Amino acid sequence: MSFLALLSALTLSYYRPHLKPDLLQYLFSPYALWLEQNFNGSRKQHGIVAWLLGAFLPSLLVGAIYYVLLQINVVLGLLFSIGILYFVLRFNRFGRPAEKIVTALRNENLASAREIYARWENDETENYSAPEIARLGIESTLKHAHHGLFAPILWFVILGPAGACLYRLSHLLKLTWQPQQHNEFNHFARRAFGLLDWLPVRLTAGSFAVVGDFEDAVYCWRMQAQSWPDKELGIVLASGAGALGTRLGEPLASRGVLQFRPELGLGDEADADYLQSAIGLIWRVLVLMLGILLLLTFAHWLGN
Repeated sequence: MSFLALLSALTLSYYRPHLKPDLLQYLFSPYALWLEQNFNGSRKQHGIVAWLLGAFLPSLLVGAIYYVLLQINVVLGLLFSIGILYFVLRFNRFGRPAEKIVTALRNENLASAREIYARWENDETENYSAPEIARLGIESTLKHAHHGLFAPILWFVILGPAGACLYRLSHLLKLTWQPQQHNEFNHFARRAFGLLDWLPVRLTAGSFAVVGDFEDAVYCWRMQAQSWPDKELGIVLASGAGALGTRLGEPLASRGVLQFRPELGLGDEADADYLQSAIGLIWRVLVLMLGILLLLTFAHWLGN
């Protein structure tokens, strides 16, 4: 049933994408901000209570509803799973913006590529060169595919709709609660998300290696990932860069300030073709995951 729910939700998301790029974030952010405003007493205990109310309690409610619906009718449980996945997965978050950037770069329309990326990531891009836009586009594609697609799918397989919901809500709380500051209030939210993301990060990186250049992906994962400021995200980006055979990271002038970014990956400078290859890499990983889930579903049926 997990395979049918996932396949249905992905198909629905592809042909009927959300009007908002991230509908869940759009609806959840006001609640997350309200929790921060009313529970932030600069103590870890306050952050734990706020996280329980913001991520754990809604996910527990989703799990309870799913369990009750399964007891009534399996079809109701399936439909509920499809609805939650359609709401949680960010299927259109990585592909369409990247494809538009590819088209703009191939048409040598750098201004359009900059504008598309600026809307995508809310960044100032007027000084970015074409290789920098391509490089940043690849990084965003890999990042959004992991956080919005692969990791929620894994937790859906493990814990059902509640697992996918728990991962996404935990990620949104981490992003919303003063993400640039390490304080007592957001400490637990960052730690909880780190625990939830430990296994998915390694599954995503391993999948990139399997469907891409295996040797380079593993080498970059082992030798370069730890140099990235966010070490868990560095695993995803380093493995993805190695699998694609291009270079990511590198210093970048953003908002008038030169930011040091360690180099990730091996090979040629990023361009539109490598960005298109990154989109293809994501699709291959998605097909791999669906294939494995289908085999597990058949094995379960045969075992019964």
